[in-house]
Amino acid sequence: MIILVCFNFVLKQTYRKAWMVGAITVVCALFMVFSWQFAIEQSKTQLQDWLNNQHLMLDVAVVLSIEVIIQISYCIMSVHLMNSGKLKMRTLIAYRLLRWFPGILVFPVLFHIETMCMFWLTGIDFAIIAYALAAGIAVLIPVLTWSIKWLIPEKELRLEIFFLTNALVALLGIIATVNGRTAVDGVSEVNIDSLLGFAALLVCGGISGFVYYRIKFWKYSSCSK
Repeated sequence: MIILVCFNFVLKQTYRKAWMVGAITVVCALFMVFSWQFAIEQSKTQLQDWLNNQHLMLDVAVVLSIEVIIQISYCIMSVHLMNSGKLKMRTLIAYRLLRWFPGILVFPVLFHIETMCMFWLTGIDFAIIAYALAAGIAVLIPVLTWSIKWLIPEKELRLEIFFLTNALVALLGIIATVNGRTAVDGVSEVNIDSLLGFAALLVCGGISGFVYYRIKFWKYSSCSK
């Protein structure tokens, strides 16, 4: 999971301009610098308790799902821009917002790496470890971004890989965070009221969609004439 999250983060940078990559690199480096005082307060027992906390893991699964949805939406929007002609302004704004989104999961991953380095590198000043990690992040992100662009120069291929790796993160995230449990226990009885409500919503949504389609089709036909 950590490797996939880091790979997706760097792969997303290949679609940004150089100054955008520099900005997110500075943010990540500063995050490593300013979070070390909180990182040293953690213990292996506390981290293990967090991993065994089922409610926390369900919340993490929700955050992970939101990020994957946003990144996959960026992939779909990029394909739409590649194969469309004139675009509406709101479509361009949505695309730019999705492209700017760096990802949320990379920051917990960076914090986890920093915390583990505190455990491994005993006897070294914590501030030195934090600044060394920040310097490494400042070098690695631009270098890895350039390396991926050099190895995979085709933008379409990188986009396909980005889509597939995010789908894989979604699958692995559900397995890792939920761990075989569900947020709501199943029941053996059918709730008739809920079933009827769902059916009513389904019918109303279908009718609304059909009416909207007919109105759009009628307007298109009128403009064509």
